[in-house]
Amino acid sequence: MNGTAVMGYPKVIEDLIEQLMKLPGVGRRSAERMVFWLLNHTTEDAARLSESISELKQKLRFCRLCNNFTEQDICPVCLDQTRDASLLCIVENPKDALAIEKTGLFKGKYFVLLGTVAPSEGQGIEDLAMHKLFHKINTDMVSEVVIATDADMEGELTALHLVRVLQPLGVKVSRIGIGLPAGGAVEFADMSTLSMSLKSRREVVQEPVKVEV
Repeated sequence: MNGTAVMGYPKVIEDLIEQLMKLPGVGRRSAERMVFWLLNHTTEDAARLSESISELKQKLRFCRLCNNFTEQDICPVCLDQTRDASLLCIVENPKDALAIEKTGLFKGKYFVLLGTVAPSEGQGIEDLAMHKLFHKINTDMVSEVVIATDADMEGELTALHLVRVLQPLGVKVSRIGIGLPAGGAVEFADMSTLSMSLKSRREVVQEPVKVEV
């Protein structure tokens, strides 16, 4: 006697659910809701979504000068001649730069590390595009560098290493932090907190240590 068949989703739905579950914060129930949202909308809506995802991978790149997001070789901020090129803010990722930009207080330029010093992952300061950073500092004649890494362990460790390699260049090095809670991420801080952190940035002075980059 054959057993009763157990009804499940067609393979095409299961495949899409599995792909959506790879997105951060998306569990199975959320993925299912997304699939049925797509099924309840037109083929044109689904095609536009698919096209946008493809364009994201095809057109988006990192700025040749600062590593920020851009659709061109150089991002609009680096091209903006009205900004103060002598003031440079260093962040961990493009989302942090956007968060700071939304405060409307920072009028300098940015450099995106695209990571942090993470000993547990075998990533040191030499893995964070230091040559590109030094080139930008020299080319733009930067006089002050504002370190705006997160207030967690990796962000603080990254800031420590940055101070050590930047001070020998003769630039003023400052650090945001007042108002940003310990362990806090720049991208998730509210506007008032980030504004306070920028206004209250403090100069950091440490004994320089030679770091090979």
